[in-house]
Amino acid sequence: MPSLLLPRIAIASVWIYQGFWCKLLGHAPHHQKIVETAPFRARQALVALGVLECVVAAWVLSGIRAREAAVMQTLLLLSMNTAGLLWARRLIFDPVGMLLQNIVFLLLAWIVAGQLG
Repeated sequence: MPSLLLPRIAIASVWIYQGFWCKLLGHAPHHQKIVETAPFRARQALVALGVLECVVAAWVLSGIRAREAAVMQTLLLLSMNTAGLLWARRLIFDPVGMLLQNIVFLLLAWIVAGQLG
């Protein structure tokens, strides 16, 4: 069985990019605009999401309880996608593309989780 480190790094990199680069460092103002449409404090929500995504990245890299990590990733993406489509549909340029990319991403997460057991 080949090492699953490389796919775990790939998955974690997406979470780090989305959480740290886009949300915590603010290099994706579009994310801020989308979160601002939600019925709660946008800045705190953006920071909380960014931190949570970084925690998920570390969890994926650890390889510990991989199936639970895949469940968490699935729930997080389902929540964010649902909230985005409900509150900020007009700001999401390609909702079908967003959903397709996230399905493929989650497929990789579940394949890795299944291999790690």
